[in-house]
Amino acid sequence: MPSARADLSLFAPALAARLPGQWTSNYLQHPTYPDQFATIERLWDRGHVEYIVSQYVLGHEAVLQGPDGQYLYVNDRPLRAGQFVVAPLSPDVKPHHFVGIEEPNGIAVPNDPVRAAAHIARRLLPRYAAARHAVGRSVIDRPEPPHRKAPPQVDQTLTLTWYEDGALGTPYQDVPEEAREALYVHGFQYVPHQAAFLLPASYGEADRAVRIQAVALRLAEHGIGVNLRHATPTATLPPRPPAVARPVPALPAAPAARAR
Repeated sequence: MPSARADLSLFAPALAARLPGQWTSNYLQHPTYPDQFATIERLWDRGHVEYIVSQYVLGHEAVLQGPDGQYLYVNDRPLRAGQFVVAPLSPDVKPHHFVGIEEPNGIAVPNDPVRAAAHIARRLLPRYAAARHAVGRSVIDRPEPPHRKAPPQVDQTLTLTWYEDGALGTPYQDVPEEAREALYVHGFQYVPHQAAFLLPASYGEADRAVRIQAVALRLAEHGIGVNLRHATPTATLPPRPPAVARPVPALPAAPAARAR
């Protein structure tokens, strides 16, 4: 015969009393589905506990608070009347402090508080402590997010232009002297009768993209920026003609509903 569903409001404080250290229990009911989101947004789990809380309307929860700011989320395990799920809640730190740190994840436990506490002490709390320690180190080592820095200002800029005939290049007179060698090395050719450096279309789009990137990296080392532009700006669309009111044809009458 299947085990009867244990009462979470009674199980949670009994579990808290048997965990190592001083733990307290807080039981909450959720009249509506969105009410459970506030807690589960802090759930430190990427396994079956996260799946359960995101897929089921659970109606209630219990949160255990332990030493040094530890928190454990406890709830029913759907389809398993004889079990509960327990998962850590994450500390209140900035999102970048969790980067590179593996989630401690939760576990399923039996509805016997003594056996459940033994499972948690042996399998869950050590992982939770290790993850909290790693986050604490991250808070010290990386107090602020690693925002990308803006590029340095450059004194010279080389503009490469896509021309109407598909050619890519730049007028010779606009090429800084320090950039000419880089263009030659990466396949640009000087065409005298056009007075321009051009990258032959025979290289193909992918090859040309690689060469452009290589030129940009090479010139960046010399403090020269690279821009890409089209020779002809995007054409402006003509204005729309004014709308003309037209009669709307009548829709056919809907068929009568069928009796069921």
